[in-house]
Amino acid sequence: MAGLETFYEVMRRQGITRRSFIKYCSLTAAALGLGPEFVPQIASAMETKPRLPVLWLHGLECTCCSESFIRSAHPLVKDVVLSMISLDYDDTLMASAGHQAEAILDEVMEKYHGNYILAVEGNPPLNEDGMYCIIGGKPFVEQLKKVASGAKAIISWGSCASYGCVQAARPNPTQATPVHKVILDKPIIKVPGCPPIAEVMTGVITYMLTFDRLPELDRQGRPKMFYSQRIHDKCYRRPHFDAGQYVESFDDEGARKGYCLYKVGCKGPTTYNACSIVRWNDGVSFPIQSGHGCIGCSEDGFWDKGSWYARLQNVGGFGVEASADKVGMVAAGAVGAGLAAHAAISALSRARYKGDDAQ
Repeated sequence: MAGLETFYEVMRRQGITRRSFIKYCSLTAAALGLGPEFVPQIASAMETKPRLPVLWLHGLECTCCSESFIRSAHPLVKDVVLSMISLDYDDTLMASAGHQAEAILDEVMEKYHGNYILAVEGNPPLNEDGMYCIIGGKPFVEQLKKVASGAKAIISWGSCASYGCVQAARPNPTQATPVHKVILDKPIIKVPGCPPIAEVMTGVITYMLTFDRLPELDRQGRPKMFYSQRIHDKCYRRPHFDAGQYVESFDDEGARKGYCLYKVGCKGPTTYNACSIVRWNDGVSFPIQSGHGCIGCSEDGFWDKGSWYARLQNVGGFGVEASADKVGMVAAGAVGAGLAAHAAISALSRARYKGDDAQ
């Protein structure tokens, strides 16, 4: 990939000191959940490897993934776009348009064939030969297949590209289809969410640039470093769930006390994402902290799984506080039954002993 500067060369040209560069590598390692022993490896990758060419396409979507991406704070999106990667095509962010933009797309595809990353936001509609989404005078599905043919790997940004999202919800008149059901011969990383967290998006790119490989994926194709735990597992309201302290209706006393939102429809117990750890807006908050339950937007088919406020079924809790009296009664009953059984066995043993003496 001759002709592309390395990340370090770009930073030095911008006046960044060596000390600041190493500090940046340390922060990057921390953001990826890696220990300090990985800092030299990250620094070496950014010093020696050329920036990663990225082509970013848009299908059926609302651009919320791009809106999230440009708000990343760790690392700053300007560092990702201007230094870490070579974002050569993105019709939302680029200055050029029309024939000029399409010419750039063709040039990058030819020059870096097999070495660029294809990022896809949104999905292709397949009904009516793809005519529900036209890009540059042609169906988006044609553009997707053309650009994917020379890609090293594909990143499906958001739930639209990963699962279909609202466009693919019943009855799906356009036959909107997730990327992995159209492109079958390329490795695909799914980064679901409506939208995904900004730092999750930049974190995936940073990992790929640093280690020159795809992150470890779960069975659905999601990066394990961000999607290996349920929101419920790290939620700060989890102790209230375990204690049986729930919000029964919005703005009741339980809501004002910050109780668990499970009974008013929170999907945290079945949703895998990093919201409760990374959070949003530079780590300020996430929906549950703002008083609204998780709607499960990073899970497949969440639009078709009923009301956002419908209570999940078959999610057990301990309910220690709410049932303390019952637990105490059951425990006392168990102890009493044990004592009675012990007394009965002791009495039977004494009777047998006396009978033996009488003989």
